[in-house]
Amino acid sequence: MMEPSSFPLSTSTKSPLMDAIPQAQLALIECPTGTIPILRNKRRVHMRVETIGKVISQDEHEVAGIEYFDVIYGTQAKINVYNPMVKNNSKDLSASWIQISKVQKVGVADGIGAGSWVYPSYSGNNFARFHVAWLDGLKTCPDHDCGAFVQVSSSVGLGGRFKPVSVYNGPQYVIDVVIFKDPKTKNWWVAYGPQNIHIGYWPREIFHFMKDQCNYALWGGYVQGPTASSHSPQMGSGHFASEGFGKAAFVSNIQIVDNEGKYVSPNDKQIGLVATNLSKYTAKAHGYGYSHYGVHTYYGGPGGFV
Repeated sequence: MMEPSSFPLSTSTKSPLMDAIPQAQLALIECPTGTIPILRNKRRVHMRVETIGKVISQDEHEVAGIEYFDVIYGTQAKINVYNPMVKNNSKDLSASWIQISKVQKVGVADGIGAGSWVYPSYSGNNFARFHVAWLDGLKTCPDHDCGAFVQVSSSVGLGGRFKPVSVYNGPQYVIDVVIFKDPKTKNWWVAYGPQNIHIGYWPREIFHFMKDQCNYALWGGYVQGPTASSHSPQMGSGHFASEGFGKAAFVSNIQIVDNEGKYVSPNDKQIGLVATNLSKYTAKAHGYGYSHYGVHTYYGGPGGFV
């Protein structure tokens, strides 16, 4: 199996509490050597999908989480997985997401992201599923759409359903996701799970601006679609950030990759909260100093489900 030439190096010692929250699981598929799993759905509706961030779109779009403005070469985080409510007859989606981008100006950017989507018109149901997406400055493509993502894993299917998922005021589950640049090939990789399964990469050549580095990151949630602001889906757990652990969704243990290929904590002077519609979704940030859960954010809200 093809692998990146190197993987980001950790410079810190983990606290046992970091790994205390169990993982939401994807069904691992054993495909024959040289083949990859492709999940198909006849109900799937193809539509333009903007990745999270400051990108102009005709769709309605709301964001809550923390954003970062500085040079970065990747990021890793633990994403708390819920099943937010999204109306079946809508074309809206609700995401728990991490993303890095190279922003030239508002509306002009390259970006890549990964995490959990609930997107009925795309997957055919209301389950939280694992997705990746890329934006090349002109269009955005989820998973294998557009044919640019090169999958190398024969065991992880993009669009796979997470089981189990978190329950409000009950058991909590997370996924580990890493996005990073291969320093030799300059390709941008995605890895999944505590074992850092190398899922695949986007070739450097497909990007206009992200040839070498990024200048923006966002960790949190977003909703998007024709009615995402007017008839909003839930985001995260469907509850506001102020409710905290076990009740509000979170992204934790956030680290970025520096120019030496090492994981470091984001510079707190470059981090800011973002919440574009406080009546429906909020965000709260913690852990700029030492914390068992590292730099992390709570985010989410009920949207129109009040």
